[in-house]
Amino acid sequence: MNAQSANTVIVLDFETTGLSPNMGDRAIEIGAVKLEEGQVIDRFQELMNPGFRVSGFIESYTGITNKMLQDAPPCNEVMDRFAGFIAGYNLVAHNASFDKRFLDGELNAIQRTYDGSFACSMLIARRLYQSAPNHKLGSLVKYKNIPNDGVFHRALADSEMTASLWLQMLKDIDEQYELAAPSFGLMRTLSRKPKHGVEKFLQDQAGQ
Repeated sequence: MNAQSANTVIVLDFETTGLSPNMGDRAIEIGAVKLEEGQVIDRFQELMNPGFRVSGFIESYTGITNKMLQDAPPCNEVMDRFAGFIAGYNLVAHNASFDKRFLDGELNAIQRTYDGSFACSMLIARRLYQSAPNHKLGSLVKYKNIPNDGVFHRALADSEMTASLWLQMLKDIDEQYELAAPSFGLMRTLSRKPKHGVEKFLQDQAGQ
């Protein structure tokens, strides 16, 4: 799976009732963008009812209200459909450890799995854009002048922006290091490199 090109992935984002499925938090929205060779070929976006009321903080933070969720399908139905959507693809998210926790938690609850690996666009951006003011998604979108509609903390909008950032990083790697079409595995390795070793790592990869 990791041998696949990094420009063929699914970029996803969860909105949730809190920070940890281990503390009883649930997903309330999933958004995802499917990229094939750098082109968006499909999207997935659904609200889901977690089975309890969400806090006022989450309502204001996400813009997703209890009224919006009351008629939404339950998490198990949405996540069953989403498991089919991501089958056969590697996955990207901004702050991927958060989204992976919720993907794993929600799919474990319905005995579904996935075969792709995760890469974190935030960790990679920390290595590629070391002079950025910070590495929040909105800040990076502004730093790289990526067009956006100004909507944040809704799942599809955030996954669209993360996909744009991901493709920008691939473009910058190609332009700076003449490393066209890096593999997904290379990007995962890059995310774990010490910052001072990034340039040599990419130069060495380009020279192979």
